[in-house]
Amino acid sequence: MTEKKGREYCLIVEGAYLTESEAEHALRDPFIEDWVEQTGHFKVHNLDDIQVTPGVTLGSLGVVMLDERVFEMASVDPDHPLTEHKAKGVAEALRRQDMFDEVNIQPRDEEVKLHPREDEVNVEPSEEI
Repeated sequence: MTEKKGREYCLIVEGAYLTESEAEHALRDPFIEDWVEQTGHFKVHNLDDIQVTPGVTLGSLGVVMLDERVFEMASVDPDHPLTEHKAKGVAEALRRQDMFDEVNIQPRDEEVKLHPREDEVNVEPSEEI
């Protein structure tokens, strides 16, 4: 019997962050603050205890910079990829935290469509000889 594996999803987020590290802090900080309010303390190993949405822990999410101020967030655990349902839950949690300007979900195997910056507009060379 062949096992049909569901599609893996990711979040494409945009925000005023210049590095992966800044975006990762923006992702984690509100959840860590909530954790500290509830428990009174935080240790790095708690990242795997903090639920972003059911079935997704803060420690299982990774951030990769795709372009200036555009980042991909996806599961770093190959045994537990983000399903569409989980990705929607993470997106909703991020929107509630309001740390990113835009939060979108897409299948991870699709090419990410970025908005071209002004300096990237394609101009055809003239054919003058």
